[in-house]
Order: sequence, then C-alpha cells, then structure tokens
Amino acid sequence: MARLLDQYRQEIVPQIMRKYGFKNVMAVPKLDKIMVSMGVGKATENRKVLDTVMEDLAMITGQKPIICNAKKSVSTFRLRQGMAIGCKVTLRRERMYEFFDRLVNIVIPRIRDFRGLNPKSFDGRGNYSMGITEQFVFPEIAIDKVEFVQGLNVTIVVKNSDDEKSLDLLKMFGMPFKGD
Repeated sequence: MARLLDQYRQEIVPQIMRKYGFKNVMAVPKLDKIMVSMGVGKATENRKVLDTVMEDLAMITGQKPIICNAKKSVSTFRLRQGMAIGCKVTLRRERMYEFFDRLVNIVIPRIRDFRGLNPKSFDGRGNYSMGITEQFVFPEIAIDKVEFVQGLNVTIVVKNSDDEKSLDLLKMFGMPFKGD
C-alpha cells in the first residue's frame, strides 16, 4: 500500500472528521485523480519533439501518456484541426498516491527559488492546479539527456470538497503553501 494512502486512512481522516464534524467517513474529502499534462507548441513543426516529451512524461508518471489533438484551426499559430499539440496522463489509486508522494517530498523541494505554493490556485470546487516550469526537477529525468526545457501542469482533483477543505487536506499531506 502507498505510504500516503496509509497516512490518509490512519491519521488524516480522523483529523478532518473532528475538525469539520463529519459523522460519516464517506463525507471526508479525498484525492480522486491527478492529471499531468504537457503542451508542446513546437510539435506543430517537428513531430519528434512530441515523442521525446511523451517519453519524459511516461518516465515521470510511470504510465503511458495519450496524445492531445487541436480542436480548432488557428492560422496565426500555423495550427490545423487534429494536429498533435500535447500529451496528458490521468493517475488514479496507487499510482496517484505514489506520484503525489514523490511530488511533495522530492520534486517540490528541488524547484529553484521555491517560496511555497500559491494557496489561491483552487478552482472553486476544491481542485488544485500548479505548473512546474522544468521537467528535470523530477529525479527520473537525466539532465544531460534533456534536449529542451519543457514545463508541465499538475491538477489534483479532490472529491467531496470545497477550496477550504481541500487546502486543509493538502496541507495535512505535507504540501508547502505560502504563509505556512
């Protein structure tokens, strides 16, 4: 079992139930899924760029990414409908908790000039989104083999929650927010 999943069940659920007065364990907020995506604008010119980004994302998440295609044509970007412009991965269950553990304990401390995550990046429904500007903060990526720096987006979807409860849940998991 993932370490954070065990911590969630043993420590975090009782704390949240006491704090918010929940009577039922099913009412407690919990992580539903984590979506990791990389948009690659350079893929319109060179298809091999998307292949290298997909390899990096597969190494980071441990799961094969799917290709995202353009929904509309935009002439100023030389983009046609159906062209591959990015890739994404949706993590659930054990893989999600393993990725989240690595994100909180290994990756976030390796970010340069890190001063804490923005607590205002919630969407109003309890989901948190953050961007990472360089893919080589992940230990799986070898810095000498990186051809170009590529950022990625991480969205953490929380069930049964609003922004305040999600913030408390993520703080209990150890995510470092500004002002802590």
